[in-house]
Order: sequence, then C-alpha cells, then structure tokens
Amino acid sequence: MAELLIMSGVTPHMQERLKAEFDLAFFADISPEIWLAETGSQVRFILTDGPTGVPADVLASLPNAEIISNVGVGYDGVDTAVATGRGIPVCHTPNVLNEEVATTALMLYLACWRNFEAEMAHARSGRWEALGNLPLPRTADARTVGILGLGRIGKAIVAKLAPWSPEILYFGRSKQDVPYRYFDDLTEMARACDTLINIAPGGAATQHLINREVMDAVGPAGNLINVGRGSTVDETALIAALREGSLGGAGLDVYESEPFIPQALRNASNVVLLPHVASASIETRRAMGDLAVDNLIAWKKGEALISPVPESASLI
Repeated sequence: MAELLIMSGVTPHMQERLKAEFDLAFFADISPEIWLAETGSQVRFILTDGPTGVPADVLASLPNAEIISNVGVGYDGVDTAVATGRGIPVCHTPNVLNEEVATTALMLYLACWRNFEAEMAHARSGRWEALGNLPLPRTADARTVGILGLGRIGKAIVAKLAPWSPEILYFGRSKQDVPYRYFDDLTEMARACDTLINIAPGGAATQHLINREVMDAVGPAGNLINVGRGSTVDETALIAALREGSLGGAGLDVYESEPFIPQALRNASNVVLLPHVASASIETRRAMGDLAVDNLIAWKKGEALISPVPESASLI
C-alpha cells in the first residue's frame, strides 16, 4: 500500500520521519500512467514543493486524496480551486523561512550595488595585479527601496535593510499600517525607487507583473532584486533592458523556466545569479521539512492543521 505520494525531493531527515508514519511512494520512482491507474486510489496524502506542485492529471488520478502538504511558502504549482472543490486542504511552510530569504535578498542587494560578482572574478582571475582596479561601484547606503510583496518576508527584508538607512516604499493591493510610503501603481513606485525588491508569489495574477515598463521606470542607475517567483518577471524584457542599459542591474534567485537560466543572463556582467537558494540553509530547510511533515501527521491523527493556506480556510 502507498498512502503517501511524494512528488518532490525530501531530505534524509524528512524521509526518516515519514517512514515512521506512512507507507511511501516516490513519484520519481514510478511509471506514472501505469502506477496511478493501479495504485492511485490508495493515496491519501501528497507531499510536494513549490516548483513541483501537483500536476492536474496526477491529482485527477488520486480519487481518495485527503491533503496536500507543500514544502515552501509558495504553492502556485497546486491548483487550490480544484483542491478546495474536492475538499482537499493545502498546507505550506510560512514563517520558518522568512529570515533566510530576507538574508538572501540583502546579499543580492549588496552584491548588486557594490558589484561584488565582478570584483570577485577580477580578484580570482589575476586581472587586479595586471590591470588594476575596476571602475568604482556605487554605495548601498541610503537607497530608495521599493518592495513588491510587503508580507512576512517583505517585512523581514525591510528589517535587515535598516542598517543601510534606506527609504522604504511598497506596492500592494491595499495600504497597510506601516510607516512606509504606499503606491497603488507599480510603475509609479518603480519610478520613485532605485532598487525594486520582488517577493511576490507566482500565479496568473502576478504573471509578468514586472514588465519592460516597470524595468524602464527603475532606470539605468537602478537594480531589480528577485527572490519571489521567476514568473513575475518578463525575462525576455529583462534581458533586453539589461542589454540596452535601461535597467542598471539585477540580482536573481529565481527564473521563468527553472533550472534553465538563459545564456544572455549568464553572460551579463551586470547580473548576480543564484540557483533558487534563498531558503537553502541546513537549518531553514530542516524547519521547512519538519513543518510540512507535521501537517501530514496532524491530519492523519485528526488534529488541527498547523499552516493551511488561506484558500483552504473553508475546509478547516
């Protein structure tokens, strides 16, 4: 019997905990069409992550699924409308990764303004000795920073930026009770800031929200930092804006078609690249995995879910 279908990778620690509570099947180890037809009705629990989600055809082949637990705060790979319609709650792992993702955003911010990636390559290559210093970069102090997505992680980013004395702006669906300047138009906020930090979730509502108009508004002396979802940025427009100089630079942890990163971005000297590792520390990933497992165990024992997504509120 395989009561838990694991769609994504899991750590040894997670696997040990899961084996103690469930009979497991790993999606990577099965022939989906045959296995789902023969065994799909046995599956009651699903474990996945943000990038993997649960494909519609897989969920349709699991008639007795009871819960989906997602490792990560973003869950745009899960069709919550379909899940809710079938009475399947979805859980995710908020809060435990706030500080780690905020730290990554801060590192990308500093690396962009101080041109650290190019400076490190200059030092490692021996060109410093042969050619001297690179042109001076600009300071990271006293910048005007626009936050797209002033939620839990967005607020943690603002807190970590405080020693650099920024002016904070934010864009969102509604004004919050915070001491920062609010914009209801993203392009207008981009025009008013010299750093745009994106922590917005993925999904249809945010698809290519950061378009060429927004990039041009940030301007040739500004930087875009993305630790949200790759789908929120029009990557083709980003490449053109960076190449043409209408956007000064970018610090990216996420991309439209991960793990593929366009060669144009890899070649760009004004881009700092990371392979979607914003939450990737041993401690934080362990906490995320534990919370995802805890939600599954709670459901199996008939206990209250710890961190259901808002769309599942009617099912709790």
